[in-house]
Amino acid sequence: MSNATFIGLMSGTSADGIDAVLISTDSEQSKLIHSHHQPMPDALRAAILAFRESGSDELHRLATLDGKLADEYAEAVQALLQSAGFDAAAVTAIGCHGQTLRHYPQGDTPYTLQIGDPNRLAERTGITVVADFRRRDMAAGGQGAPLVPAFHQARLVSPGVASGIANIGGIANITLVSAEGDVSGWDTGPGNTLMDSWIAHHRDVPFDQDGAWAASGTVIESLLQGLLEDPYFLKSAPKSTGPEYFHLDWLARHLSGTEAPEDVQRTLVELTVESLARGLEQAPVGVVRVCGGGARNAVLLERLDQRLEHIDVTTTDAIGVDPQWVEAWAFAWLAEQTLAGLPGNVPAVTGAAGARVLGGIFPA
Repeated sequence: MSNATFIGLMSGTSADGIDAVLISTDSEQSKLIHSHHQPMPDALRAAILAFRESGSDELHRLATLDGKLADEYAEAVQALLQSAGFDAAAVTAIGCHGQTLRHYPQGDTPYTLQIGDPNRLAERTGITVVADFRRRDMAAGGQGAPLVPAFHQARLVSPGVASGIANIGGIANITLVSAEGDVSGWDTGPGNTLMDSWIAHHRDVPFDQDGAWAASGTVIESLLQGLLEDPYFLKSAPKSTGPEYFHLDWLARHLSGTEAPEDVQRTLVELTVESLARGLEQAPVGVVRVCGGGARNAVLLERLDQRLEHIDVTTTDAIGVDPQWVEAWAFAWLAEQTLAGLPGNVPAVTGAAGARVLGGIFPA
């Protein structure tokens, strides 16, 4: 698809806001035209986070939240286009990840659930929407995640250079691309989700700005080792996870209650660093590029750089891509793949039976 324009929408596990990007592509290369971040309204965020546990009247709550979130996505699209001075009629499609409410890739009937009604989004914006990317991979026996490695390989690595991409959102995932172009990847475990939940619980703020609170604490080595003994970290790929697994109740099972809160926060940084590093060390890579919200945590980045002392560790800024917009950009790219009839998954990453064209198309 040549000279096309796509919008990518992403709201991550923290549900703190919507990232929207406007992308120009010629099939081989793509360029960021404009970006927009829209904070999630407090009531909507609370309704989303409430689904991390089972509750009453879930079917009605789910259906209404599906529509409300689609309206919020539509507002983000309209704000993006207005700010960019761009006409909706010139946009080929929106790639919308949706908001994950539950992700259970295990069991006899694995499932994943993202909301943000694509029918409503198409109607509100007048733009074709591509959505529901994960379930086709899962239907083919895959985990439905992570899906970004295909984009990482296509847009973020240089041919012939063994590279790692560390995407640190609420959950962290890695992509390993060999010099020969072979791709592997998986969710390594918690990225920001535990750190965000812990500081919200103790300080009533949504995240640890620059890792400043963590920097005031000290790693509790016994706690760190106990957390790393969780079976998820020992499990072989393909594997994926979510905040329905790594949450404050999970953390509480490892605490005595006498720990200083800032020391726990510092230990949670180290948990993210160590689980990422162990994954990145499973293949010989010369460079690691970090993206996602974790790229703004100075303590986390410094520790990852120290932990991987013989590897060049930077954010994706080093290759001209703002770390904040990588995931939204990935779903714009996945929409492009879908419309072109090309696969968007990497079977070696997700465990699917083969390459699949992902997502449903909802015409304008």
